[in-house]
Amino acid sequence: MHIGSLLSRHARYRPDHPCLIFEDRRLTYKEFNGEVNQLANALLKAGLRKGEKFATILPNCLELMTAYWAAAKSGLVIVPCSPLLQTAGLASLLRDSDARLVIADPSFAETLAAITNELPDLPAERRVFVGRGASGFPTCEALVASAPDTEPPDATLAGSDDYNIMYTSGTTGAPKGIVHTHLIRAMYCVLFANSFRMSPESVVLHAGAIVFNGAMLDLMPWMYVGGTYVLHPIFDPGRVIHEIEREKVTHMVVVPSQIIALLNHPDFDPAKLASLEMILSVGAPLLLEYKNRLNEALPHRFYELYGLTEGFLTILDREDAKRKAGSVGCPPPFYEMRILDESGRECGPREVGEICGRGPIMMKGYYKRPDLTEQAIVDGWLRSGDMGYVDEEGFLFLVDRKKDMIISGGVNVYPKDIEEVIVQHPDVREAAVFGVPHSKWGETPIAAVVLRADATLTQQELLDWVNKRVGAKFQRVNDIVVLDDFPRNVAGKTLKRNLREAYLAVAKKPERAG
Repeated sequence: MHIGSLLSRHARYRPDHPCLIFEDRRLTYKEFNGEVNQLANALLKAGLRKGEKFATILPNCLELMTAYWAAAKSGLVIVPCSPLLQTAGLASLLRDSDARLVIADPSFAETLAAITNELPDLPAERRVFVGRGASGFPTCEALVASAPDTEPPDATLAGSDDYNIMYTSGTTGAPKGIVHTHLIRAMYCVLFANSFRMSPESVVLHAGAIVFNGAMLDLMPWMYVGGTYVLHPIFDPGRVIHEIEREKVTHMVVVPSQIIALLNHPDFDPAKLASLEMILSVGAPLLLEYKNRLNEALPHRFYELYGLTEGFLTILDREDAKRKAGSVGCPPPFYEMRILDESGRECGPREVGEICGRGPIMMKGYYKRPDLTEQAIVDGWLRSGDMGYVDEEGFLFLVDRKKDMIISGGVNVYPKDIEEVIVQHPDVREAAVFGVPHSKWGETPIAAVVLRADATLTQQELLDWVNKRVGAKFQRVNDIVVLDDFPRNVAGKTLKRNLREAYLAVAKKPERAG
């Protein structure tokens, strides 16, 4: 069992079905299969062998999509790198992953040249650049020019063979390489196609970055069912609305900030989005205010997925989206979940503890870090580091990330509870709460907000409004910072660590009484 066989199958049995749409390119399965075969054959001709790694540093583009499936067919292991990485972070990742070739955007030519001495396994001839602006360097076009578009040699792949190394986003510390095998990705195909009700007639739109693991939630089941995938270079809410209407899109994966942008866009109109069968929110909890708005505007379409790249997840199904609006759902088939307290005891209903789980898409491990793997997977159970509880029906409710929890005066304060209050103000578009040191209470909550364009209220007015409405005295916010936007990683997640560091660097620490 290996996922490279999927594309070959569709190219044989439904060659003319629309496969992939990007900008002005519309490829059938036969056409896309030929391009993937060319790249797979070219990488093997360049000297790479089964199990060796090649990296990509690309934005959303056809070449990145082609690289994913070339890896699947050739037995090579793909390492997708974020184009937002800085020089030191990129050097560390390429070195740690043992990459033997890199396919990059031309804008990274100088960066790669600057770190040449740190990457002895990546000689100049194995630094391949894509598209215009790549003159003077080895190009992807030249790499594949003489390669045949026939199927590459049989790599004798099995489900246990490695397919990719996905590096964590770094929102919780230094990035770690998460290894997924062909079997794990095959289970992505089956589990998510079933959970999202996907079929060969499905049309998937993806406007977020496909270098992060959240993209695999629709990319794998799309290829499994043989549907149509519409890829945008970047997220543009107006373009997304137009594309859904034009292409009759049925399935879409978005992060909370993108849902907020769509709901607030002047072209948002439920009639234009009538073809949608699924809007899946991933990456971070979507606050209840926006869930309710979306469920009212587009009923029976909203799904939410809570999950870790390491391999545990729950899914809130569209049929449960209203009656369990505050939940992130329940585990899919073949999955188990436990909520454990500090002593390892399983918690009862509505008792908060650490979310733990196990199932068939759990990672093989962290690349070259068995020590970290042993910390993450204890007795076969993945420890998430997230806090939550289940109700009497077994549905999971997130409380917050363990690392984001604020301890104020000895009391656990969960930022999400405060954020849910803040976004109810009509002038607030987004909110992020984090803790900073306090001389009396140990820590105290600070709120960063993004206001709507026509907002007129002052910081003090918002502070007073919020502190009158939070459920407990220890949840009172001690300061509010207004920003044009939040720092985010390539997956669209808000980087609270950056917000906290920026606040401590420039602001006086508030000492108001809680």
